[in-house]
Amino acid sequence: MAGRKSDFTLTKLDDLFTTQAQRDEEQLSKIRDIPLELIDDFPDHPFKVRDDEDMMQLVESVKERGVITPATVRQKEDGRYELVSGHRRKRACELAGFETLRSEIVDLNRDEATILMVESNFQRSEILPSEKAFAYKMRLEAMKRQAGRPSKENG
Repeated sequence: MAGRKSDFTLTKLDDLFTTQAQRDEEQLSKIRDIPLELIDDFPDHPFKVRDDEDMMQLVESVKERGVITPATVRQKEDGRYELVSGHRRKRACELAGFETLRSEIVDLNRDEATILMVESNFQRSEILPSEKAFAYKMRLEAMKRQAGRPSKENG
């Protein structure tokens, strides 16, 4: 039996005292239409956002259907927001003449935001090798800084 991984998980304390409807509502309350002028790009974002044919298709989709999947932002101390994922969606909204971007506000530290930003972009097929290499470097550095830090779950 040694080395066998258990499928046992503990229920979060908050989940014991709230209903699924309350948890769903709390999650929805983190999704907002944020003015584009309050959203800053992620510093050193390694992936270029190109105004190419794919972008023009995204602009048309946004005009027709809006932003289907919210972008991910984290709030800054000055009240502005930092874009973690959704740089193409933000640009499409700008080109479509929108004033806001539907975004999920997440509570992440700098390293967690870096890892999420990198991983959310690796699914794109048109990433240049140089962009991918720089992104891997950013992710590795963030993960190194994370090592040894207590996780939120562990206090």
